Amino acid sequence: VLVESLLVFAAVLSVHAVVWDRFSWCAVALAIQAFYVQFKWDRLLQLGGAVFQFRGAANSGLLPASMVIPLLGVVMKERCRAAGIVYFERFGIVVASTGMLLALFLSVLAVGITKPVPTNTCILTGIAGSIIIYTMKHSLTVSEVIEVLEVLLIFVYLSMILLYLLPRCFTPGEALLVLGGVSFVLNQLIKRSLNVIEGRGDPIDFFLLVAVVGVVLLGLVFTVLFIFMDSGTWISSMFFHMMTAVLGLGVIMPWLYRLIHRNPLFWLLQFLFQTQTRLYLLLYWTFLAASACGVVFYQNAKRSSESKKHQASTITRKYFHFIVVATYVPGLIYDRQLLYVAAVLCLAVFIFLEYVRYFRIKPFGQTLRHLLSLFLDERDSGPLILTHIYLLLGMSLPVWLFPRSCAPKGTLAGAGALVPYSGVLAVGVGDTIASVFGSTIGEIKWPGTKKTFEGTMTAIFAQIIAVALILIFDSNVNLNSSYAWILASVSLVSLLEAYTTQIDNLLLPLYLQILLMA
Repeated sequence: VLVESLLVFAAVLSVHAVVWDRFSWCAVALAIQAFYVQFKWDRLLQLGGAVFQFRGAANSGLLPASMVIPLLGVVMKERCRAAGIVYFERFGIVVASTGMLLALFLSVLAVGITKPVPTNTCILTGIAGSIIIYTMKHSLTVSEVIEVLEVLLIFVYLSMILLYLLPRCFTPGEALLVLGGVSFVLNQLIKRSLNVIEGRGDPIDFFLLVAVVGVVLLGLVFTVLFIFMDSGTWISSMFFHMMTAVLGLGVIMPWLYRLIHRNPLFWLLQFLFQTQTRLYLLLYWTFLAASACGVVFYQNAKRSSESKKHQASTITRKYFHFIVVATYVPGLIYDRQLLYVAAVLCLAVFIFLEYVRYFRIKPFGQTLRHLLSLFLDERDSGPLILTHIYLLLGMSLPVWLFPRSCAPKGTLAGAGALVPYSGVLAVGVGDTIASVFGSTIGEIKWPGTKKTFEGTMTAIFAQIIAVALILIFDSNVNLNSSYAWILASVSLVSLLEAYTTQIDNLLLPLYLQILLMA
């Protein structure tokens, strides 16, 4: 935990060495108080006094998670300020302020339920809170303050509902990232739905907002309904499919129509088959999806043929990382907008299939439970299987969160040109190579972890090779002599992978994206 905290502090100071403003003081104060409060959360988790049931075999992860959203907002603000895009500069300020307030809320919650009340930690939390609120008072307009408070309110209600319904699925830090992100998306969708101006906004951004909110609402509706009825019967399954069609065609489609002012299905079909390149990419991705399904079926057939209980090895699970890299790299090079939309569709399908598995919806629910149980690890200790969804999110978030409006047209210069590749580098290449080489040839273990020195070093080396290949094959990338910063960023994130107990598929790409954007 101490080394993980040291690496997070190094990332915070590295960003603010480049981007130093009034929010830098807030970020440093937030990091210091989160470091102390993290130990209070860890003690609550050990004693079982954390109100909700969080994921075991991991620390609270409050410090690394607390800094992600604020740092992302700060670097987004600075990049858009340099580009002269005032609207997104203000948006970055709102993101940073929201992230700080959400992290502060989790800290206050931990301090409030700790007995006896930790005096020193209370004082630190009060000082950090005062600095953050003072800065927000002098940085945000009244409407922006209201927006930040709206996100906080949504986060509080979502946390109470989902953490109760889904025990042992998240650590406090993972809950902050996931539920904080969903809360922000829901607030943005409500805000844009109430202020629709024809022709303003990119349809693919609206598509992401509606898809995320739609699948979350779908899950909440069915969770409530299946409290009163058995979800494993044919009648319940027919009701599930019928209600999915009703909610999709009667709520989600009209909502999207209101935002983009055209038929969503026709728009989507026209978008997907607009060019010949997109058709080739879709065929290629279909082949890769079939290959991934083939791996699942083959491994399950292998399990059935063995007398003893068979569980997929680390190398077998990393096959999917290789497939995802093969999926994303051509999309990043040839058509990022298509990759953006395809990733949103894939996320919606993954979450829907998880509902089918979780609720045992016929005819595929029980089959999915059997097929996916082979690939479970210690992080899937709750009722949901989330590792494959986290993998998709880790690869997609750098694409979704990349401020396209603030990026210069044509060739992208500097380390920021690699921002969309953050997921590919950190998870697809770095995490995969570290796991494969660490589990096969690794002998020297990092103190206090199961990760090896050999795995980390080969991960750094592999990511540097991947950067060189990106330079060769993607003509829009020009690193412009920023090699030292890229090497330092990759090394820092690889060390964080060795020491963190949080979901690395989600955390590592975000930290690499922040460092590269800075």
